[in-house]
Amino acid sequence: MESTFYVGTCGYSYAEWRELFYPKDLRQTEYLRFYSLIFPFVEIDYSWYAMPKPELLTAMASQTPAEFLFSLKAYRGLTHERGPDWTKDAQRFSFAAEALRSRGKLAAVLIQLPYSYAYTAENRSYLGQLCDALSPFPLVVEFRNSAWYKESVFEELQKRKICLAMLDRPELQGLPPETDRLTSSMVYYRLHGRNEATWWGGNASSRYDYDYSPKELKERARKLISLSKKVERVYVAFNNHAKANAPRNARLLALDIKDLSLNP
Repeated sequence: MESTFYVGTCGYSYAEWRELFYPKDLRQTEYLRFYSLIFPFVEIDYSWYAMPKPELLTAMASQTPAEFLFSLKAYRGLTHERGPDWTKDAQRFSFAAEALRSRGKLAAVLIQLPYSYAYTAENRSYLGQLCDALSPFPLVVEFRNSAWYKESVFEELQKRKICLAMLDRPELQGLPPETDRLTSSMVYYRLHGRNEATWWGGNASSRYDYDYSPKELKERARKLISLSKKVERVYVAFNNHAKANAPRNARLLALDIKDLSLNP
């Protein structure tokens, strides 16, 4: 099986990327177009902070090449701050996501669950209901708590054809172990950096302030090439956005994958 690789970043509209990735005189409204001419996909994170609107997603899609893809991070009201009306939020989110899916521009919907999302009967039940509500879309689930890494969970994801997100993260107790377990026809690999010192106490910038070394990137490239032989698509999203490390590392990883594929 020959897979297609999509290497990109988590988010793209960072002011600090100006002059480091984006040209100094480029208007912020032109960032997505510029980004889409370099990378084949992007993970949209704003949809976690605010409920996405279909008209905005449609406008974003129109700025990108036909083959460019988006993954959409599930709204926080569905994952981190669930309320009694979560089903209405799921319907609104689905309506927005359909704007991308109907145009062939949706790579996946990412359900990212926080470390505090404990492995309990109630949470297992809710996750199943949420996956049912979002079942029209290709789904990826990211657990930040190692308690969810159980064979029964993997089997349920596989039964539903839901992708288990693979993570590159610090070696800290309680975080999920690195795994090659496949539960769907795609790989979705998120690289968060390896900042042990700031992971728990840092902010959104310092936690992900990490620059992967050439050796680390080549190791990741070899891993992904091996996994690609078992799936249809491989998505790689760099979340180490501080100091524009994410786009720089993404470009280098893409080159490593290409080079190692041609010269094993």
